[in-house]
Amino acid sequence: MSNLAKSFSRFSLLLAVVCLLAASASAQSNRKLIRSGNKFFDRENYRAAIPFYEQAVTNNPNDAKALYFAGISYMTFDKEKAADYIYRAQKIDPKVDRDLEYWLGRVDHINYRFDDAIKHFQAYQKTGIRKRDEERREEVAQLIQHARNAKREVANPKDVFVKNLGGTVNTAFSEHSPVISSQDNYLLYTSRGDIASGRKAADGEYFEEIYEATRNEAGEWENPRSVAAALRSSGHDASIQLFDNDTKMLMYRGGKSDNGDILVSERQADGSWGEPKSISSNINTKDFESDAYITPDGQTLFFSTSHYSENGDLDIYVSKRNASGGWDKPRSIGTTINTPFDDDSPYLAKNGTLYFASRGHNSMGGYDIFSAKYDSVARRWSRPVNLGSPVNTPDDDTYYRLSPDGSYAYLSSYRIGGYGEKDIYTINYLRTVQVKGHVYSSVDSTAIPGIEITFSGQQADKRPIAYRDVTKPDSATYEVNILSGRKFQVELGKDGRIVATQELDVPVVLNDTTTIYQDFYIDFVDTTAARIAGMKNIYYDTDKYNLRAESVRELDNVARYLKANPTVNISIEGHCDSRASDAYNMTLGNNRADAAYDYLVKQGISPKRMVTVTYGERRPAVPNTSAENMQLNRRTEFRIIPRRDEPAKK
Repeated sequence: MSNLAKSFSRFSLLLAVVCLLAASASAQSNRKLIRSGNKFFDRENYRAAIPFYEQAVTNNPNDAKALYFAGISYMTFDKEKAADYIYRAQKIDPKVDRDLEYWLGRVDHINYRFDDAIKHFQAYQKTGIRKRDEERREEVAQLIQHARNAKREVANPKDVFVKNLGGTVNTAFSEHSPVISSQDNYLLYTSRGDIASGRKAADGEYFEEIYEATRNEAGEWENPRSVAAALRSSGHDASIQLFDNDTKMLMYRGGKSDNGDILVSERQADGSWGEPKSISSNINTKDFESDAYITPDGQTLFFSTSHYSENGDLDIYVSKRNASGGWDKPRSIGTTINTPFDDDSPYLAKNGTLYFASRGHNSMGGYDIFSAKYDSVARRWSRPVNLGSPVNTPDDDTYYRLSPDGSYAYLSSYRIGGYGEKDIYTINYLRTVQVKGHVYSSVDSTAIPGIEITFSGQQADKRPIAYRDVTKPDSATYEVNILSGRKFQVELGKDGRIVATQELDVPVVLNDTTTIYQDFYIDFVDTTAARIAGMKNIYYDTDKYNLRAESVRELDNVARYLKANPTVNISIEGHCDSRASDAYNMTLGNNRADAAYDYLVKQGISPKRMVTVTYGERRPAVPNTSAENMQLNRRTEFRIIPRRDEPAKK
């Protein structure tokens, strides 16, 4: 072997050793990074764990362990990224962890892949759960049911518009517990984003702190301000409710342990909030009291506590104000509302509806918002109803509170598309919008009366909806009230024939006073409007077909027109309002057409030039929604038809 070859061989061996040592060092570095991340992960401090896992992924994009733990950590902050990482880990190493199928199910569930979630949970039931781990077995069975519930609710959504309160209030941290003033212009809420305080809880997140914001004249929330001062403790402080004309605040205070209490703070003369005091020793215990609501009359307190439950879950209790002004010993709201799981965040609306958050009942996953009504006769609560999608999601949705006028609600929610963690949202039930305008001929721009307009669309749950009107005889205008926030197919017809089809995209409307003006142009020449000047409709009294004096005058005009235009033939068409049966109205419409026909014959118009038709109530000119509209529908119309060689028959 030559010296050059020997030198190259020694160099190759040295390079291989260096690469092996580098790979070993990199592997050791990744193991160290993952161990460091796991220290935070085990304390559920996921925000602190993520940078260690991400560095390990940067070092080695195929490190299944780093991807796996990073994916789980991201579930609170970025659901899509969480799914990407956990699935990448599975592809690299299907045996990366015993609980892989569990977390695949969890991440599919929160990303709305419910069938896949169920498959992973079922696989985990077979091979992943340890034989003696009954608690996990029960949890997974419940998760499967949650996924089934979610699949059903998402397939049947409500017509609701969910809107994030925006980046002025929401941050990359958790914002929740919105409290609105009676004038709807002052907001208290809770945030875990107080970086400046440097006060961190055991999970690595900043302690909860109460903030306030004021709504300006443009309807936007101004920059929030901390109201800490007397309200700040060494632990969590959270807003709950304003009451007594917004002069008092219910708030939550929790120490570094898991217990918490309900406190009351009063607004001071300078507008600040005073030192909070315990609401009552009958309410606060050594255990966890989390949320509360005092009714407007100040006599009833609903609150959630773990004190009376056997397994430490939250239940809702009720206390009445006693003669001395204190709170009596509480009683359970009952097992119709309370479940073996957490039931929290009670709120009683003005109409008597109880809203609350629960991990039980038919939850879609985590906390869902439910409603129930109290039956004062039977003295019990109705079965709770899940508010459904999109109010609820597969993740936690809590603290549902109606605005002062009840037109919309506030909600705290973990959901896809937020600012990073739990955000505050508004829930608006979509309103109807008034759509009005004219129908014109695109040929000659004349307004066309008698055009039937039908707006066809779908509700959020895919059920069909349709709205209808007919352009008015005098103005060729139409007017309908239709559900907003969707696209409609608009059919325009004349005399039972569809003459045009168009689309109308109706924006989301959140009030009851919006009007949209929309004119339609169709390829249609209204020969009746163009050629029948002087031949107006005639009208009748209810259930009558005798001719009024003004009707006789109109028929005289028709007779003069027909005598001046001897080539014109007409159809005389009788119509009715919607009262009485269809069969009766068909006969009545025929009698009305005959009355006009007989009069015109007496005026010398040849019977060969006229035919009669009855439509009864089947072709109203306007909706039968008022006495005025019904009068417009009790009519006889005259329509020009082509002249026929053979005699016209009645």
